[in-house]
Amino acid sequence: MSPDTASSKSSPLKIVFAGTPSFAAHHLQTLVDSEQYIIVAVYTQPDRPSGRGKKRTPSPVKTLAVAHNITVEQPPSLKTQNVQDELSAYGADVMVVVAYGLLLPEAVLAIPLYGCLNVHGSLLPRWRGAAPIQRAIEMGDTETGITIMQMDKGLDTGNMLHKVSCEININETTASLHDKLMTLGGPALKCVLTQLSAGNLQPKIQNNDLACYAEKITKQEAAINWQESAEKINKKIRAFNPFPMAYSFLGGDRIKIYYAEVCSTPSQAMPGEILSVTEKGLHIACGVHSLCVHILQIPNKKAMPIGDIVNGYADRFIIGGVFADQ
Repeated sequence: MSPDTASSKSSPLKIVFAGTPSFAAHHLQTLVDSEQYIIVAVYTQPDRPSGRGKKRTPSPVKTLAVAHNITVEQPPSLKTQNVQDELSAYGADVMVVVAYGLLLPEAVLAIPLYGCLNVHGSLLPRWRGAAPIQRAIEMGDTETGITIMQMDKGLDTGNMLHKVSCEININETTASLHDKLMTLGGPALKCVLTQLSAGNLQPKIQNNDLACYAEKITKQEAAINWQESAEKINKKIRAFNPFPMAYSFLGGDRIKIYYAEVCSTPSQAMPGEILSVTEKGLHIACGVHSLCVHILQIPNKKAMPIGDIVNGYADRFIIGGVFADQ
């Protein structure tokens, strides 16, 4: 049964929560703190190797669930009959899915009484897919938000139940926008669950003509092409912070760039050429205009302001030196 056909419930909703990273854990914490719901189980991805020692590490969602004595399930897939039978046995009213990372087959979507709800980091249908936050910044969007939707068999194509928006400011990074949306998502989810219990949801169909696909971010695309405009490069720097971090090579060293600003002054220099080095910034020529880099990271060191670079590693950054793709 879908939320738009639900009748008012007097008893607390029984929820199965499915999610994996910190973004999802924040939403789980919101549900736990509200004490209005019965979380019958948490589904999260299997523990993954992490850190230099490659020790198997639980997801943020699992860590939180264990701390609150909530049953945790970690199937590698939801496609098998026995996994689906186990999910069905929990008798959930609804399944809340937030950055779970596993495909939900049609059979799973039909198991909870009111189906599955998804918290998505975009104002649908603008960005569907795996990386809506990064792609919004990369493409220069000035607004984004959270959409709570009813999941269907398509990729982020379900009916929209609630939307809340926020501004993408000129210095926004994926890290900062992630936190903005995380804060918006919890209250939005609670609003939808309250409407669901009362039978007051008003689903809206997405306009497929307005949809864009936010492809998963790869490390390869974080390599800076200095032939591009300073504006386009800067959007990528912000979009790929904190992962995978935009980078370029200088004298064989892979340099990660954390923060920069566009300089509109025209330059006749070769794209990638260092124009000036001061404590205020590293000035680099681009295909159009130039970029003033304020924070970067050299190999085996932490990210540092240019002022610290000038004081300790000035010999690596010389006027006339050229950044390259490899």
